[in-house]
Amino acid sequence: MRRQPSVEEIVGGFDRGDVRALARALTWIDDGDPSGRRLLGRVFPRTGRARIVGITGSPGSGKSTLVDAMALRLAQAGRRVAVVAVDPSSAFSGGAILGDRIRMFASTQLPGVFVRSMATRGHVGGLSRATEDACDLLDAFGFDEIIIETVGVGQDEIEVVSVAHLCLVVLVPFMGDDIQAIKAGIMEIADAYVVNKADRDGADRLEAQLRGMLSLYDDGARDIPIQRTVATRGDGVDELLATLARLWAERKDERTGRDERLRRRVEGLLRDRLFEEWIAGPGAATRVDSALERVRSRELDPHGAVDALLASTAASLDHVAIATRSAEEALAFWRDALGLAVSHVESVPSEGVRTTFLPLGSTHVELLEAEGEGPLPAFLARRGPGLHHVCVAVSDIHAALERLRGLGMKLVGEAPRRGAHGKLVAFVHPSSAGGVLVELSQDAPTESAS
Repeated sequence: MRRQPSVEEIVGGFDRGDVRALARALTWIDDGDPSGRRLLGRVFPRTGRARIVGITGSPGSGKSTLVDAMALRLAQAGRRVAVVAVDPSSAFSGGAILGDRIRMFASTQLPGVFVRSMATRGHVGGLSRATEDACDLLDAFGFDEIIIETVGVGQDEIEVVSVAHLCLVVLVPFMGDDIQAIKAGIMEIADAYVVNKADRDGADRLEAQLRGMLSLYDDGARDIPIQRTVATRGDGVDELLATLARLWAERKDERTGRDERLRRRVEGLLRDRLFEEWIAGPGAATRVDSALERVRSRELDPHGAVDALLASTAASLDHVAIATRSAEEALAFWRDALGLAVSHVESVPSEGVRTTFLPLGSTHVELLEAEGEGPLPAFLARRGPGLHHVCVAVSDIHAALERLRGLGMKLVGEAPRRGAHGKLVAFVHPSSAGGVLVELSQDAPTESAS
């Protein structure tokens, strides 16, 4: 078995311009290998130089042939060109069917052109889930131009607009594109339209319909170029590249610096990561199966099932509370020895305590000191300083208490009350919680305690 290269070795391959290292890196990204994520973190500072052009359109419009012709001309002009050809997934292997790479023959014979097929793997929107990461790797490797050819599936193939700096929509005469021209979705993402196979009858009619569509916008005729090409002969390709160069010069700062592109990407990754972590959590599969069964029995609707699943995992550790005779003495350890910083000090008259909070990772340590009348002096007299309670944050304290009552759990008081930070709190007796007092806390409640 061949040894798996390390991330450091692949970074070294990037430094040397080793295409084999790039191919390995793209495989990591496509397969979701954690090494790909680590590598991307290493080389991301090198990104931000390439121009990314997205090309989309209906199947049969000649996108692959057009991409091949564009890559050939760019490479002949001394540009390093990478093509990401998104293909449908194989029903057997899950990989790309490689139809686009077969059609891109002329450009791939040049040393400055690199073509990578990527499977959609069930991802909708015309791209692979790994497309953006792949573009980052290609950018970091040093390619000047990155061309993304989407899978070619229909009107909702618009995800490319959030990845590419410039988008071309390819149309052909007498393939239903005269109807597509009046539809929303794919037609609205174009920075330029390409009427390919323009040597066919109907090219004039299609261009006229496009111009008519553009004139219907509220701001009048939109200045979106329409370029005719015959990709099989290379006709119009030079003019199309000149149009792209002009658009890039006009919009480069806007397109490369759009905060919403970065926000959308980070938020999308966050959603994916949170779901992956949630579904991999202990008992998640069992909870999902249980929720599905309740939907099948019509006890819950699908939205109610999601609410129930979220509620089942809504609790999290908020803080650990330690009873002290003197918070200042306890700080000699937590603050001075461990280096934790005090984030909040507050008196809670309802409990007769003064609280001192110190952040510790994703949770807090709370030091409790008696202040006024309350149960803490009796606790200290009986048990001495030490663990007082564990606080668990919940999204709905009333629902949590109702559930605990239904399970026969013993509560300390029947109704929640205000605690530190203005939160709504309630307590579960140690006899029901394995010998430790448990505080339930609802963050920033809007309803008043009852």
